[in-house]
Amino acid sequence: MRILLASSEVHPHSKTGGLADMVGALAKTLAQAGHEVGLVTPLYGWIREKAPTLERLDWQMQLPLGGRPVSGEVWTLQPHERLTIYFVGHAGFFERGSLYQERGVDYPDNAERFIFFSKAVTHLARYLPWRPEMVHANDWQTGLVPLFVRHQAAREGWVNPPRTCLTIHNVAYQGVFEAGCYALTNLPRDYFRIDGLEFHGRMNCLKAGIVFADAIITVSPRYAREITTEEFGCGLDGVLRQRQEALTGILNGVDYEEWNTTHNPFLKHPYSLDDLTGKTAEKQDLQREFGLPVSPKTPLFGSITRLTEQKGMEIQLAALEEMLAGGVQFLLLGSGATHLEDAYRRLAARFPAKVGIRIGFDQALSHRIEAGCDFFLMPSRFEPCGLNQMYSQRYGTIPIVRATGGLDDTVVDATENAQRATGIKFTEHSARALAKGIRKALALYACPEAMRHYQRNGMRADFSWERTQDAYVAVYSQSCS
Repeated sequence: MRILLASSEVHPHSKTGGLADMVGALAKTLAQAGHEVGLVTPLYGWIREKAPTLERLDWQMQLPLGGRPVSGEVWTLQPHERLTIYFVGHAGFFERGSLYQERGVDYPDNAERFIFFSKAVTHLARYLPWRPEMVHANDWQTGLVPLFVRHQAAREGWVNPPRTCLTIHNVAYQGVFEAGCYALTNLPRDYFRIDGLEFHGRMNCLKAGIVFADAIITVSPRYAREITTEEFGCGLDGVLRQRQEALTGILNGVDYEEWNTTHNPFLKHPYSLDDLTGKTAEKQDLQREFGLPVSPKTPLFGSITRLTEQKGMEIQLAALEEMLAGGVQFLLLGSGATHLEDAYRRLAARFPAKVGIRIGFDQALSHRIEAGCDFFLMPSRFEPCGLNQMYSQRYGTIPIVRATGGLDDTVVDATENAQRATGIKFTEHSARALAKGIRKALALYACPEAMRHYQRNGMRADFSWERTQDAYVAVYSQSCS
């Protein structure tokens, strides 16, 4: 098939979370499977410096944005034989210090930035000489693409347009803007209605994708069910129930070319299912790096996360207050809400021999934490898919997760199947329930044979993109037939 993906971030060029990992890995896997793949993403300011082989296309876009024309450039990179990345350049919109916000505050012109980007994606979908059959949008930043495609096909003479699908990575982020921003779309007023992209008097970019895409995908089977409920639908559960026949849950995959323990430039001590000696060495290196006592007998817990309420950071903090009285150590890598960053810094100051904190993002350190820890904490209030619990399993690190969304789909608790157990689950979103899960982990750690059983199961689990891309292609094919 000929497939054009669109995303506001793509690993390794730009990233704030799992969206970048997912889109980059899916594009690569589809290309390796023989499909012709294009991937459209903004040309952020740092990309040109880090990708010197970028080539500028002789292609100048001039797109209407409300009452003014806006020009854009197109640059390309071909990382694989059948994969071309198209970077949409506009210095005013994309050459900034971050992707969406600075100091926790959204850029005030995000509506303009991503309406323009969605128009650029649609323009490429229409005029690229290889004529994509499927356009795959991701999250609210490209949520208008299915509407633009449908409108141009119905009213602007686009013959044989591609089909469209939308992946919802997190329904809580919707791209909701004041009604006046609708003028930037240059669409007729009749799409701004309750069964279109109107949302309580405002425009909702994610809702536009849900209403107008031919297929809707979300990133785990359980999350596909959850978002049709009032509790998890974030106000869009009604429209999602209306489109339930078009909605599919496909679990994200893991790029095992990057996330592995044997050929990994970020790990000093390779290890495998048959020999975990290197994992012990990675743990000791981590303890030294964070200034903790080097003790192979002390269980080491880790967390790599955004510091937000969604990720359960408040209940994790409260559970740690209790558990750190015992013989445990804890490492955190992440950033987010200022009050949570400060709270975890205070925790480290109070327990300097037990807690290590690194505020920010560090790709190399994330691999070392996954490798060196014994247990990985993910107490999310909700979690569309989650990737770290899958990385953890491949690294022989036992995940402790709340049974929600993709966490429930990917971790097997001993109460579900003792022979296949890979982690520890808890149900109630509370510090008490998480602390109980940590106590289960301590009991498991005290029994090396049981630990080895969990690690062996997790390291054998297959969350590869080769499996996942087949499910995506099935949705593409059904939409195009």
